[in-house]
Amino acid sequence: MNLIATAIADVLLFEPKCFADERGFFMETYRQSEFDALFASIGTKAPVFVQENLSRSAKHVLRGLHFQQTKPQGKLIRVVTGEIFDVAVDLRQGSATFGHWVGQVLSAENRLQMYIPPGFAHGFLTLSEYADIIYKCTDYYAPEDERHVAWDDANIGIDWPLAKSVMPILSDKDSRDSKLSR
Repeated sequence: MNLIATAIADVLLFEPKCFADERGFFMETYRQSEFDALFASIGTKAPVFVQENLSRSAKHVLRGLHFQQTKPQGKLIRVVTGEIFDVAVDLRQGSATFGHWVGQVLSAENRLQMYIPPGFAHGFLTLSEYADIIYKCTDYYAPEDERHVAWDDANIGIDWPLAKSVMPILSDKDSRDSKLSR
């Protein structure tokens, strides 16, 4: 597995090795010992995941920007069908990159995985007709602890890949205005 840095040092991309031939392909998407070695190579401890989720979203669905306030979750995101634009926003008070964001196209085709550490808000926009996303979490989902930041918060300025005439499809929760306080 290859480790790829992003513009925010703690948000990482992983590229699994893929073995393909005329029959199809095989790839190992997660191995704790491999993650231990890759994280050790950058001087940190690998996360331990306790929960895995599967999400399906239709084209133009935008989910997020979600985070848990007192029980933050790290997430390892991968797409098994379709394509998304995945975003992480640094919410760690005192961080040099507080309020900054990083985005990456993740797809079944490019097979990239994005690790978003605890202390970040997460969101994504579905670019294909639909997308199936699997993500591992470092802590359990706690609905009473969940918060969100508006997907279009001008203080963050995410450049979502949406045509000017297209409005994303949002849940009621994600439609409520909630701005990042600096």
